[in-house]
Amino acid sequence: MASNSSNQDYDQSTLDSIAVFKDIGANAGLLSGLLYTAVTLRPRSPSSSSATSWVSRFGGPWIVLTAGAIQCFIGYFFMWLAVTGIISRPPVPLMCLFMFLAAHAQTFFNTANVVTAVQNFPDYSGTIVGIMKGFLGLSGAILIQVYQAIFVDNPSSFLLMLALLPTLVPLSLMFLVRTHRTKASNEKKHLNGFSLIALIIAAYLMVIIILENVSTLELPIRIVSFSILLVALISPLSIAFIARSRDPPYLPLEASRLLEDPHQLKTENVYKRLEPSTATTTYHESATETTPLAIDKRTTLRGDDMNLLQAMQKADFWLLFLAMACGMGSGLATVNNISQIGGSLGYTSVETSTLVSLWSIWNFLGRFGAGYISDYFLHWKGLARPIFMSITLATMSIGHVVIASGLPGALYAGSILVGVCYGSQWSLMPTITSEIFGVAHMGTIFNTIAVASPIGSYILSVRVVGYIYDAEAAIDDDGTVCKGAHCFMVSFFIMAVVSILGFLIALALFFRTRRFYKQVIYGRLQHSLRQ
Repeated sequence: MASNSSNQDYDQSTLDSIAVFKDIGANAGLLSGLLYTAVTLRPRSPSSSSATSWVSRFGGPWIVLTAGAIQCFIGYFFMWLAVTGIISRPPVPLMCLFMFLAAHAQTFFNTANVVTAVQNFPDYSGTIVGIMKGFLGLSGAILIQVYQAIFVDNPSSFLLMLALLPTLVPLSLMFLVRTHRTKASNEKKHLNGFSLIALIIAAYLMVIIILENVSTLELPIRIVSFSILLVALISPLSIAFIARSRDPPYLPLEASRLLEDPHQLKTENVYKRLEPSTATTTYHESATETTPLAIDKRTTLRGDDMNLLQAMQKADFWLLFLAMACGMGSGLATVNNISQIGGSLGYTSVETSTLVSLWSIWNFLGRFGAGYISDYFLHWKGLARPIFMSITLATMSIGHVVIASGLPGALYAGSILVGVCYGSQWSLMPTITSEIFGVAHMGTIFNTIAVASPIGSYILSVRVVGYIYDAEAAIDDDGTVCKGAHCFMVSFFIMAVVSILGFLIALALFFRTRRFYKQVIYGRLQHSLRQ
């Protein structure tokens, strides 16, 4: 973005506005959620319509992945045509549309993979979402390695690579993304294997990024390092093959429960039914009864399969939305301006590009770590997952204060804290959504909550960071470029306060849901682990 600013004379607010279109596209996933629900629904009776029967036979996540691949290709390909001069340079609004389409494809890939993963691993939803979201967080660093190994010193080819690679890979693998309603005995062991490989890949990428920063790697070395990375990325398939060969054939989840305990399904449904007389009972009221019926009255609304409109009528939805607006919004504002911050503090272009690349690593650690750790404490003590959202938002505020200080190395330290805590929101939010509002419409609901991210980003990045930067730059002699710690100091103190606000909102959500997690989610997990 900094180079675009110098070449096209965009001020910081204009650049931030363009970045917001990317953020909106990457987070406005309502359509992907609706499409996923439509193409994965199952007929409830033999007399279902022909359209529903067709979806049951041929539908699935592959349709969502195909829709994402088409958007990805159109967005990046037309941007590549414009940058290379094959077509006349489009006006800024049209370029913003291309950016929106390219980023919007991500929501389709994300929804298909995350929702399918949660349905396949319901007892370890935090871990599997952390792995899925974690690899998404690593994607930036991985794509840079592909570019440096294949498209050396040809920046325009990077857009062509983005048009082809993220399109062809999902199209070639999409038929592997399916919902298997099974119960496996060794899920945790296999997920730990995936987790270990993910951590190794992240550590390897971090070493490569640091080596590239301290020295210039020759092309043969880049090709070798990329080949090692490619083998590591393919290696998780071995875990799937081993699991399939060693484990016994799995029964459908519902059938296995009935064989082991014919009363289990009936028992679980006590949390999914309400008598008409109790339909208006709120699930957070403090009742003194401790009977199962009293517990059911207080908790049954949470965990039911709600649709989007039903979820939006609950206070939990809006608490989650506001917490994400504070956390994701301030995190996006940081990464969108990290190159400009480095420039104002005197960092070299190599150092700022390293900061951007390392952001992917910190993002991954937050996404994976929050999912894995929250799963551990949920299985161990039934600790409600929103408490980890509170902790990470409080820690994020410290990261903003560190960046605001402008001290030597503060941008490195602050970006680590903000990057890890920002990434953690992306694994915690979808998992909490599936637990509170159910899995049936999870894609629609968590993608709607994710809209909080670009909203928060626009307010903080454009109206706060961009505005204050341009005001500070106008005071300097140059008039367009601001130099010094004062350029972003006030902005990041404001974002620290916003993160604290998000911490308080998430804390309120924790207190509202802790009984539900202890009585319903924890109880369900304990029963499942005894099977």
